[in-house]
Amino acid sequence: MTTTAEHTWPEQLRFPGQTAAHPGPVDMTMMYVMHHGFRRDLAAFAAAATATPVTDRACWQALAERWDLFAEVLHHHHSGEDAGLWPMLLERTDDDGRRVLEAMEAEHHEIDPILQACAAGFRQLSTHADEDARAALAVRLCAGKESLARHLQHEETEAIAIIQQVLTNEEWVALEEEHFRRGVPFSTVLRLVPWATHDVPGPLLREVFARSGRVHRLMWRATRRRFARRERLAFRYAA
Repeated sequence: MTTTAEHTWPEQLRFPGQTAAHPGPVDMTMMYVMHHGFRRDLAAFAAAATATPVTDRACWQALAERWDLFAEVLHHHHSGEDAGLWPMLLERTDDDGRRVLEAMEAEHHEIDPILQACAAGFRQLSTHADEDARAALAVRLCAGKESLARHLQHEETEAIAIIQQVLTNEEWVALEEEHFRRGVPFSTVLRLVPWATHDVPGPLLREVFARSGRVHRLMWRATRRRFARRERLAFRYAA
């Protein structure tokens, strides 16, 4: 915890690749967990696309299924920001802050068509060998990786600073419940927990579970080995 003359604030965690961790009253742990997962996945997909033989149908099918999980999680995350987070912050920030938040929405619209094109590439390669399709997919994945990296950096350096300035932790928890968790089926949560925690360094993972609770730890224990087996199949050619 960080203590000032007026506040006791949570310690903000830093994950590999993260560009900033602004101090403040809001515990941003789960936001940073998600960002770690997005960065990790696009790096892995980019490596797999160039290394996986176009003739290995089983591997491309596993990659296509794994891409669907990544895309589902990212779409849900961005939809929650667009529907709940950015509008709340727009009401409370100044002109400079509004410019940042408008850029956040615009960046989502920039990323979406790139990722849709990647999905089409994975589907095509899961049905038949096509070197041209693989080359096109590799280019799109590189573009998606760079575009999302810029967006996450912008969000971590500027948008999260606004969150820390204008929201309380209680408001953040309520917003997470309303726009990110409500309506998510239990079966989806069971897929999300091992995805979110995959490759998180041990000390950080222990801290994440200390904050998220025993139920998530139990889900992770029940699902991590099956998830790891699928990861090995999908990404077996990626260095």
